[in-house]
Amino acid sequence: MTEPSGETAPEAPEDVAPTEDVREDARQEAAEPEEPGTAEEPATAEEPAPAQESTSDEEPAPAAGSTSGEEPPRAEEPAPAQEPAASEESGGPAAGDAAPEPDGPDAAPASPESAGTESGADGDAVAGTPDTPELSDAQAELAAQRELRARIEARKAEKEGPLASGAKLSGTAADLLAAVRAVEGGAASGSAFYEAPEPAPRRTTPEAAPAMTVRPPVPAQAPAPAPGTTAAVREVLAKGGAPEALAGQVAAVLGEGADRALLDDPWQLLAVSGVRPEQADGFARALLGAACGPDDPRRTVALTVWLLERAALQGHTALEIDALRAGLAQHAVPDPGSAVEEAVSAGAVLVFQEEGPAEEDPEEDEEHEEHEEAPGAAEAAAEPASPVLLGLDRYALAEESLADGLARLVKTATADTWEGSELERAAGAHGLVLHTGGEAARAEPVALAAAARAHGLRTLVAVHADGGRRALGPAGADAVTVAALLSGAAGPGRDEEGAFALDLLVVLDAPQLDVETTAMLVESLPDGCRLVLSGDPAVLGAPGAGQVFGDLLAARVCPRIASRVPDPGPLGELVSGIGAGELNQVEAPGKEIVIVPVRDAGEAVHRTVQLVADSVPRAIGVPAEQTQVVTVGHGGSAGTRALNTALKQRLNPGPGRFGGYDPGDRVAYAPVPGRTVTGTVLSADAEGLRLQCGDEELLVPKERVESALRHGWALTAHQAAGLRWPAVVVVLPGDAAGGLSRPWVYTAFGRAERHLSVVHGVDQALPRAVAEGAAPERTTRLRPLLEALLAVPEE
Repeated sequence: MTEPSGETAPEAPEDVAPTEDVREDARQEAAEPEEPGTAEEPATAEEPAPAQESTSDEEPAPAAGSTSGEEPPRAEEPAPAQEPAASEESGGPAAGDAAPEPDGPDAAPASPESAGTESGADGDAVAGTPDTPELSDAQAELAAQRELRARIEARKAEKEGPLASGAKLSGTAADLLAAVRAVEGGAASGSAFYEAPEPAPRRTTPEAAPAMTVRPPVPAQAPAPAPGTTAAVREVLAKGGAPEALAGQVAAVLGEGADRALLDDPWQLLAVSGVRPEQADGFARALLGAACGPDDPRRTVALTVWLLERAALQGHTALEIDALRAGLAQHAVPDPGSAVEEAVSAGAVLVFQEEGPAEEDPEEDEEHEEHEEAPGAAEAAAEPASPVLLGLDRYALAEESLADGLARLVKTATADTWEGSELERAAGAHGLVLHTGGEAARAEPVALAAAARAHGLRTLVAVHADGGRRALGPAGADAVTVAALLSGAAGPGRDEEGAFALDLLVVLDAPQLDVETTAMLVESLPDGCRLVLSGDPAVLGAPGAGQVFGDLLAARVCPRIASRVPDPGPLGELVSGIGAGELNQVEAPGKEIVIVPVRDAGEAVHRTVQLVADSVPRAIGVPAEQTQVVTVGHGGSAGTRALNTALKQRLNPGPGRFGGYDPGDRVAYAPVPGRTVTGTVLSADAEGLRLQCGDEELLVPKERVESALRHGWALTAHQAAGLRWPAVVVVLPGDAAGGLSRPWVYTAFGRAERHLSVVHGVDQALPRAVAEGAAPERTTRLRPLLEALLAVPEE
């Protein structure tokens, strides 16, 4: 399932497979109307509480052994005598033992500052040098992505001829369209799209590795659109009935001449984040009148690109052609097949089909005829061809660049004999090594880095979020976040070719790496550098497109070292069982796990506020600032919006005079889609809101406050991945059952360090999700690309 930026089945866009939307931006709000009462305040003291809860208001009872192990209600709440068996029959984490979901990813802050750690990108990710103006996170990230795309496209241009675009069905476009039809009909392989000119040979030896052109340490600031451009766009938007507030975004996305581009093709408005097809259709009708229709080629091309962008929010780097046609049909495109062909002929999307086994020469058929009766021959002959995939060049080129870069590291590393653990020996002998394990297993790659430094190697440890760095203790002093490393805000310097001055890079939280980030990281490593990727494959995947760690594990092209170090304590035992598909009963003598059954969403909100504000601080000793709430989605009667409204009213009431926020509010900021930074509001000024995120102060521009900022007392599991908190309250209201999966439960429950409370209202849906609920698969191309470059004999 994927967090970006939205995150749950309830909030998944209708055009792609339901899953947690990883992108935390404004477009999720348009996709799902909230249910009435989402902002419901905690129930009054007269509201009855379940009978299973302990009547003592001193501390919650342990979850082990019986349903009485729940957080106690406040003293003034009467407990009715009608819920004696609700906890046991609810399918809770155990047959009476609590299986609450833990919070946060890998970072385990143990101090009050830990409540402000980042859940997505590090606050240090973008910082200007002393002689350059300070950049915002969003500007730096967007500039970095633009430079990456430009570099990859330049590399691809050396391997392939340019794709003609703009012509309807003539010249190269006509040839390409014919090739697409041939692939779909089985008459040709997908490789036919790239036969002319001949691609440049891949590097096979260290000597053949060309010098890399890597982006500079600090990305250049994205140029602001000219005032005249913005004003002209504003006029066009007003003419078409679109909000004039979008003028700046449209000008930034479409560049100079954006006003003319919109007049010629109003559906280019879909390139702006948050704009939906029905809104673009209304804008086009206002500008074009009867001159447009549902089968307008401009509309179908724009919709095809939009669907692929939406699929990327769910982690896909490409879509099967049938899935894309189905998505177009949902948006009233009369002929989806022709629409896909139109998008391909216009050069808006690329077509791929991974090659299967080589076809035999017809003249040799007779010679091998006697072998066709061999066992398995008929099945092999009947194997279906690889599906036709369509994708955007942005992700296709990133996957190809990443595959080339990983192959370069594997082939340029000099094998050496290192003494020590299995991981150390593997890292000495190979250029690429994968390491898997839980939270306790993080000590192994950290020990590898320390041993490498002792031998004089230039070594660095990188983590997903700043909280993960602090969780390493003293070893975290030399660690950096991946975002800070790529931006140049932290880490080693670069050589004249832009490569990091490193001999070994160890990356923790590797499942959180998306394909574009990993491509930038690998391209920045010099020849001969060793790369160790470490993480827990059972957690939710990356918030961006791709599944790099999973594809690498499946490709079997490098050593894979599985840790044997178990996570300690009742929480470790509970989470380990979930990873194996079992929701076990766990003894929790120290109240490490507590289950709180609820009847409805209103009670779930009330009990959550009570736990965070009263019960956990009093009984467990963890203050509200270090307790994180995790729920399934943003919408719904007990989603993040409803919970944050209730928690703000209790913990930091105020008028919200700064765009709905007050100093002291906990917030979640998305500097770029899919990357979340948690922190606290410090103040506001003419430039925007100032946040304290971990050890750094960030500025959220005032024009981005509404779209990129949310209250952060309650997060989704995708937002929380990569972080940990001393205490976590996982909220599972009845309407959340459809959004549960084993990876979701594993991730949410694994965020807690000391205490986990589960507000449980999904009955048997929880054990079913753990036993059967696989996360939706992502469609990617990295695995076959790696297998083609680094194929090794079967183990």
